Amino acid sequence: MARLGSFLAIFGLGVVVAVRAEPSLQDVIDQNQRLQEQVRAQQKVIDELSAQMAEMRKASERQDRELQGLQDRAESPAAERSAPEDHGESLVRLSGEAGLAFFRTGPAGQFPNSEFRVDDAKLFVEAQVWKNVYAVSEIDLMTREASDENVYLGAFYADFENVSALWGVERAVNVRVGRFPIPFGEEYQVRGVMDNPLISHSLSDVWGFDQGVEAYGQAGGLQYVVAVQNGGASRLHDFNSDKSVTARVGADPAAWLHLSASAMRTGDLSMKSDTLSAVWFGNAFFRALGPAATTQTFHAELYEADGTGRWKTGHVTAAAGRADFDDDDTTADNARKMNYWFVEGLQEIGDGFYGVARYSAIHVPKGYPLAGFGNAGNYFYNPFATLTQNLSRMSVGFGYRIGPPLVLKFEYSRERGQLVNGVQRDREDFLSTEVGLKF
Repeated sequence: MARLGSFLAIFGLGVVVAVRAEPSLQDVIDQNQRLQEQVRAQQKVIDELSAQMAEMRKASERQDRELQGLQDRAESPAAERSAPEDHGESLVRLSGEAGLAFFRTGPAGQFPNSEFRVDDAKLFVEAQVWKNVYAVSEIDLMTREASDENVYLGAFYADFENVSALWGVERAVNVRVGRFPIPFGEEYQVRGVMDNPLISHSLSDVWGFDQGVEAYGQAGGLQYVVAVQNGGASRLHDFNSDKSVTARVGADPAAWLHLSASAMRTGDLSMKSDTLSAVWFGNAFFRALGPAATTQTFHAELYEADGTGRWKTGHVTAAAGRADFDDDDTTADNARKMNYWFVEGLQEIGDGFYGVARYSAIHVPKGYPLAGFGNAGNYFYNPFATLTQNLSRMSVGFGYRIGPPLVLKFEYSRERGQLVNGVQRDREDFLSTEVGLKF
């Protein structure tokens, strides 16, 4: 009995200890509630983070779309762009570019004193007026070719894009009205600080701004442009009713090849009032050769063929043309035939570096006032200057594209020529460096 009592006592004690070691039902319920509250709190944090991530993705997508839209507008200004639903929501885009440069030429050149200067500083304004209608302006704060420090109006025109959509044909006809670039050749489209791989241009360098009307577009695999403009250098009046007419036709027979042919006539220009043509040629203009007493008008006709071949890391571009000049001098035959050409090659070296070379020349058997890198007062504006019959320029350089809005360029150009009297032009070589900025 004593043993049985001891056993029962020990067993009872174990049961009590075991019961006390087991958690109560209430403890289990409380623990479960705490776990559920923790899960709910964690889920709330997860939901908040998910919402924030979604907003960040939406903001990033909006920024990507806006940046892509701006890039598309910059790279394809003639492309159709969506119009805002409300006229008051029109988009205005302001941009600009400039070069900060050092120029030096030989003693007979334009920059004999080794100059630091602001080069071709421009502001561009583009405003959407209505669906497919844009106002475009270029303000020239500092122009390399100008003889003063005044601000000039480069371009100001209304661009009516995709007019041919009115009769169901896409991009066949677009129209510009106002003051715009003379659409001759291809070089004028890439002569800006950021687009030109060198600092100088070709010797012919045909470009200019003029008032008028232009139609451009594409059809049947061809691109075309036709413009009727005043023809003279004056921004205020046209002093002769005869107009300048320019036409260019281009094609891309292969993805890597672009070809075009251009023709223009300046129309008859008044020697007394127009004085100079609107189109730039040979680092100057066209002007009459006869004296004012016996000459009333002058004119020029130009023809040019251009071609560009591109590969992934470079390009070769070339042009050849002719300018036929004459005036109505009653005492002499001043007709001139000027042949000109250039070829340019560029190769990227890597990491933003590139090398480039360009050779250009003008040949005028009977001579013409060609400025080139020479002092324009001696070779162009002086009515008694001996005329130049040959001029050639070999330009070599390299550049470093630090980023899309920033480029550093170096160039040396060797320029040689000959006057009709046999005297050589050989002290005009051009040495330069430039930082190009786009903003």
